[in-house]
Amino acid sequence: MGFLKYFLIRFVLFLALFVLFYAVGLGVVYGSIAAAVVAFCISFLFLQKQRDAATSELRTRFAGKGHTVRGETEAQDADVEDALVDAHPDIAVDADRRAPKAKGL
Repeated sequence: MGFLKYFLIRFVLFLALFVLFYAVGLGVVYGSIAAAVVAFCISFLFLQKQRDAATSELRTRFAGKGHTVRGETEAQDADVEDALVDAHPDIAVDADRRAPKAKGL
């Protein structure tokens, strides 16, 4: 609901500004550009609460619900690596670290 509310507020704000700028005589193109810029500035400055609610709603909707899809080769590689790590517990694997840069590059 937060995303829809934020979208509607911004859309109505843009539409009102567009009508105002078109009535002033800026025309369709310049009126829409001016309305978009002013609506963006107003929403950025004054609609932080609604923007945060919309962002939170999108984050909960799209984050964490999906699972990682692995290809067949990637899944086989992961199984082989897991078997090697289980067979040799004295060897530590730290794949999250980046390799150090070579000197002179």
